[in-house]
Amino acid sequence: MAQVTCGVETGSSGHHLRMSGTERALVLGGGGITGIAWEIGVLAGLAEAGVDLTGADLVVGTSAGSVVGAQVTSGAGLDELYARQLEPPSSERVARMSRAGLARYAWAMLRSRGRDEEFRRRVGALAMAAADAGLTPTEEERLAVIGSRLVSSEWPDRRFVVTAVDARSGEFSRLDRDSGVPLVPAVAASCAVPGVYPPVTIDGRRYVDGGMRSAANADLAEGYERVVVLAPIARGIGPLASVDAQVTGLVARVAVVSPDEAGRRAIGRNVLDPAARRPSAEAGRAQAAAVVDRVREAWHG
Repeated sequence: MAQVTCGVETGSSGHHLRMSGTERALVLGGGGITGIAWEIGVLAGLAEAGVDLTGADLVVGTSAGSVVGAQVTSGAGLDELYARQLEPPSSERVARMSRAGLARYAWAMLRSRGRDEEFRRRVGALAMAAADAGLTPTEEERLAVIGSRLVSSEWPDRRFVVTAVDARSGEFSRLDRDSGVPLVPAVAASCAVPGVYPPVTIDGRRYVDGGMRSAANADLAEGYERVVVLAPIARGIGPLASVDAQVTGLVARVAVVSPDEAGRRAIGRNVLDPAARRPSAEAGRAQAAAVVDRVREAWHG
């Protein structure tokens, strides 16, 4: 079992990430392999139209968004990152949640009765049980996959925050360059979809997908003056807060972008299918033209 020793900043709510001299925050939500592709497509299309979001003072990444955040803060150009999304599907197997797994998570949601941290504990327990029973890839295999998706294995010299959830306690955690956690395990933890991928062990604690709190955790941008949220999945489900609910309380110029009808068709029913990566990226890039004016207003207006 892979294990990393570090210090992790935890807390379920009430702690925004405002720092002195900051203004703009880019929030990148979860959405699987297709979400990575769609977000890169949107970012590339916006930059082509004259609105480059990659210079944000704060980048928040949840699940798929943590991969995109690591990529765009690495110094790699958006054209290069977009071209990677157009490459033929790799040999990575198509992952999916089983019907039995979905039923167990629905039951966990029902039994939690809207208590978000209890829901996260229940889902974390299911995630650990699935991994321990050999129903997911190993941590080592998963770390290798995530490492292959990143441009660099080092944290950027800027404010980039990755979200994750303690599988045992349900506590929400924020990982960054000051947490002592290497970048690859941090991103792997944020992407650890319960029951599909294994929890990632950090300092003896096991972590799962940051999307178990919210699909984007947009409230971490509280205190920033201009916020753009790319949210492949924007709706809230049960105790999971929707993106709209989280940005409502922000005192900022905010633009939330989610897939349009063409994007939803390209993404399809399984967000973990590598074969849908290219059409998702192309749909994101095409959608950028339709949203650029309101994104520009939020970012520069």
